[in-house]
Amino acid sequence: MRAAIVTFPGSNCDYDCYKAVTDVLGEDAYFVWHREQSVGDCDLVILPGGFSYGDYLRAGAIARFSPIMQDVQRFADEGGYVLGICNGFQVLCEAGMLPGALVRNRSLKFQGERVYIRVENTDTAFTAHYEPAQMLHLHIAHGQGNYVADSQVIAKLEAERRVIFRYVDESGQPTDEGNANGSVNNIAGIINDGGNVLGLMPHPERSVEALLGSTDGLPIFTSLAEHLTAAARSA
Repeated sequence: MRAAIVTFPGSNCDYDCYKAVTDVLGEDAYFVWHREQSVGDCDLVILPGGFSYGDYLRAGAIARFSPIMQDVQRFADEGGYVLGICNGFQVLCEAGMLPGALVRNRSLKFQGERVYIRVENTDTAFTAHYEPAQMLHLHIAHGQGNYVADSQVIAKLEAERRVIFRYVDESGQPTDEGNANGSVNNIAGIINDGGNVLGLMPHPERSVEALLGSTDGLPIFTSLAEHLTAAARSA
């Protein structure tokens, strides 16, 4: 697997993603500056967390117009895999690559904490190494992580099993208490209708080694590595 990690002005989790891919998985990764025109020869594009352009206007609203995003869109349209984490999820929504939007947390405060997440669909290239309904303990770090969309979009996402991760309480239930930021239906991550673009607010790259306190985020990366390696071998 070869991953291109896009860096915007204000990205601060790009190196964490790089280390997760290279040091933990032993796969290849490289950085792509936002002003470049091509993501290069890669199997996966990662849009990392951070505060692109200082979150001016809205989180991800300016990054969506970065020159590299045209090629990220082209890459996804051709079936390439894209993983947007936190600010990357916000960028994907602003670019129209995923439906809905991320708005201010209902607390109206920045939240940096560990929360409980339930895996809702393991039939994807991103989640094959999880168990159905597996509970994860992952970090969030955002001020605008409240996922919203109109009722028709939400119904479609739910019906098509495109809600991949959901905020839950300690017992694994999607209660209001367990809803970290007020997201509709406790939604923490969604996938596009092609199954190749995933956006999520929690940070899996911060939970890939026991030294970090958890390995709950690692299966996202191992699932992708296995899927992309198998696809390359069969090509």
